[in-house]
Amino acid sequence: QVQLVESGGGLVQPGGSLRLSCKCSGFTLGYLTIGWFRQAPGKEREGVSCISTGDGRTYYADSVKGRFTISRDNARNTVYLQMNSLKPEDTAVYYCATGASIAAILSRPDDGFRGQGTQVTVSS
Repeated sequence: QVQLVESGGGLVQPGGSLRLSCKCSGFTLGYLTIGWFRQAPGKEREGVSCISTGDGRTYYADSVKGRFTISRDNARNTVYLQMNSLKPEDTAVYYCATGASIAAILSRPDDGFRGQGTQVTVSS
């Protein structure tokens, strides 16, 4: 049974950092691309970052480039999203999802499996 469980969200002040984790089970991390998405009230869903776990290629949305870093630990079947220099506009529910490739997961984010999400709130 495929499962993705996110953790690491919370309340942080502007300029602060958080590290999100996406613990995957039911499949081998090396065979799928993992993407982080976020959804804020009243806003469109945004593909934040992806990692192609086969070859390690990464993608970042322009809004997070230079501030967020995606990484993976295949031994732990976990993908991480390190978020630095957080801004109030980063506030959203963040969730991870699976896909066949970076292009596929960004164009059809609902095709694969996804977790329940974790809330990130950036506020003073």
